[in-house]
Amino acid sequence: MRLVGVVGHNAPVSSPRRDVVVLGSTGSIGTQALDVVRARPDLFRVVGLTAGGSQEELFEAQVAEFAPAFSGLGEDASTEAAGMACDVVLNGITGAVGLRPTVAALEAGNTLALANKESLIIGGPVVTAKAAPGQIVPVDSEHSALAQCLRGGRAEEVRRLVLTASGGPFRGRTRAELGEVTPEEALNHPTWAMGPVVTINSATLVNKGLEVIEAHLLFDIPFDRIAVVVHPTSVVHSMVEFTDGSTLAQASPPTMLIPIALGLAWPDRVPDTAPSVDWTSAQTWEFFPLDDEAFPAVGLARQAGELGGTAPAVYNAANEVCVEAFRTGRLAFVEIVDTIARLLERHRLNTHDVGSGRDLTVDDVLAADAWAREQTLEELKDPLR
Repeated sequence: MRLVGVVGHNAPVSSPRRDVVVLGSTGSIGTQALDVVRARPDLFRVVGLTAGGSQEELFEAQVAEFAPAFSGLGEDASTEAAGMACDVVLNGITGAVGLRPTVAALEAGNTLALANKESLIIGGPVVTAKAAPGQIVPVDSEHSALAQCLRGGRAEEVRRLVLTASGGPFRGRTRAELGEVTPEEALNHPTWAMGPVVTINSATLVNKGLEVIEAHLLFDIPFDRIAVVVHPTSVVHSMVEFTDGSTLAQASPPTMLIPIALGLAWPDRVPDTAPSVDWTSAQTWEFFPLDDEAFPAVGLARQAGELGGTAPAVYNAANEVCVEAFRTGRLAFVEIVDTIARLLERHRLNTHDVGSGRDLTVDDVLAADAWAREQTLEELKDPLR
């Protein structure tokens, strides 16, 4: 078991105050990371800030407040910042554009607090080959939960990982009932406040599919030992089932502050990061099986992950294009995953590197990403091509 971000979890933090680089500082993860830093200046100091550039005024305000040694906008700035001498790089960028910064952070030997799941998923072996044991600390709430639960047992004692999914705003609907849903409805998540792309990915369950691939890469668990269960209240963030029948679960109210703070301080916890579950009040936790017919994205992600090579990059890139098309009224909700499936099949039939086992490079991954985006745009113009 690889246990990226878990091996070596008893090692001490290098210094009482950690130098932090935040990539994607104006996004949902980035702004919350800065909230953590702001609350605990005794533990963290910002030395680098970067963002995509869509919120320049907010970025300028962040730079003025934290006075980092380096700041900049765009992918090149993020890649440069990720390679700075620091204790931890938080990659809070959304999408495939986070790949080069992820690689730069790992090559520089920095601890990588990874919220940008796409870079690991599309990079696959390109990323894991560069990561030393314990160098990647997952920030996704589900994978942070798994990493915490895995502290409770040895690798050989793990039977399976269980990822929880809220089910999004359309839980319980049939595929037929999903045909006419609007972007506004898809963006109305019942438990989490996230950026628009991640929120729509949660509605389609593409996000959960990506997380299955992420769990496989982080913890080196076969796909058939990674389960998904629907848990609407999002209090249990994920679970690890052990061979003796015991299951450990990590629970907290739905907030990203806890996994972000843990990612920055790993392996230590930051006291009073967020309120805990109120055990004095009555509550019920419900779990439901995943409806693969209405929400086929998770099964499709398993197929992409098992194909390997650049197939996960195609899955992710096609989805990003489809989500934008859905947001702008050019694609129906159910067609998002249907289009991804068609692109994956086309890629499988026309590429030589999927599943071939040959060594991939960053350029290979980004070329597949570009191909998938171009092909998806063409598919949207002519779905019968």
